[in-house]
Order: sequence, then C-alpha cells, then structure tokens
Amino acid sequence: MNAVHAKVHADLLAGRRIDAVVIGASAGGIDALLRILPALPKNFGFSVTVVLHLPDDRDSRLAEVFQQHLAMPVRQADDKMTVQAGSVYFAPPGYHLSVERDFSFSLSQEDPVHFSRPAIDILMESAADAWGQRLLGILLTGASADGACGMARIAACGGLTVVQDPKDAEIATMPSAAIRLRAPDLVLPVPAIRALMTAMMENQ
Repeated sequence: MNAVHAKVHADLLAGRRIDAVVIGASAGGIDALLRILPALPKNFGFSVTVVLHLPDDRDSRLAEVFQQHLAMPVRQADDKMTVQAGSVYFAPPGYHLSVERDFSFSLSQEDPVHFSRPAIDILMESAADAWGQRLLGILLTGASADGACGMARIAACGGLTVVQDPKDAEIATMPSAAIRLRAPDLVLPVPAIRALMTAMMENQ
C-alpha cells in the first residue's frame, strides 16, 4: 500500500466506529476473497459476513475451505445464529441471508434476486438497517448487478462503501453496476482492500 492509499484509509477510518463488515462477490470471488481474508489476524475485532453466489443444488464447503487459510473462526451462517465479532460467516446455498435488528441471522427461501439465492442485496440492505453507520460494505468481482442496491443502502445509512476497481476485477459487471448507481467511498484493487481491512485494527 502506498502513502496516498495509507492516508486515505486513515482519514476515512479516523473517528469512525465500525462493528461489522459485509462482502459480496460472484464470478472470480473465491480468488479475490483468498487474497483478502487470510490477511486478517485472529484478533480481528469485527464480524465479516460473505455472500458468494453458489448453485442452489449443492452443499457449500466454503467455510471448511476458508478455515484452512484463516486464523479467525469461519462458519456457515445459520438461522437465529447471533453474529459474533471476530468471526467470518458464509451464506449457505439456496437461502437468502438477512441480519435482524438484534444482530442475529435469518434464512429465507424467497424468490431469487438477480437470479441468485443467496442475494448480495438482501444481506447488505438488512445489514445496513441493523448496523447503520457502523457497517463497512465491500463489493467484489461478479457478472450481475447484485449488490448495487445493497451498497447504495449502506451508503444511505451512513456506512462505509468500498468497491473493487473494475479494472482489477476478474468480471467487472458487478462493481461497475454499483459505481454507476451510487459512487462508493472508495474504489480499490484487491491489495488495497486487504490493507484497508487490516488497518481497521488500529481504530478498534
């Protein structure tokens, strides 16, 4: 991370309380996440909840796979599970994942959004309503417009929004859609997103 990025990160995080991170990704997302999440230390004091588009008809091994690379505990989110700081959660396939006002997860099987269930928009919009300005939303590579409305809701609620630079994304459609709908606080390549998340530790 260069000095300009470091100053931008410090300025954005200064005086800002962040309790939770939500991340959305689709095509190319596993690679991007494997370049970001393993950098987080075991004592990372924020919850991280991820929606990665998956086929409905197969079990997910995302939590198991990522646990092999992360120091933080990694779980598949379940209905009524309480969101805990210092943990990473993945949405299960075939269900929309929402965050309730009491910071517990809720699973539902409503119609797909942007042909996806789980949908990034549903997680992000509910998380924005739950955490408000204490939320960081990150949208990565993908081939649909899912996540654009969710990121806009996070911004409207005062949260911090970060979109992967479309030029850095394996598939630029998803980050580009979010940028068109509402300009995010930051547009960054994956290494800078990783640096921003590790810098959050200094503001706990």
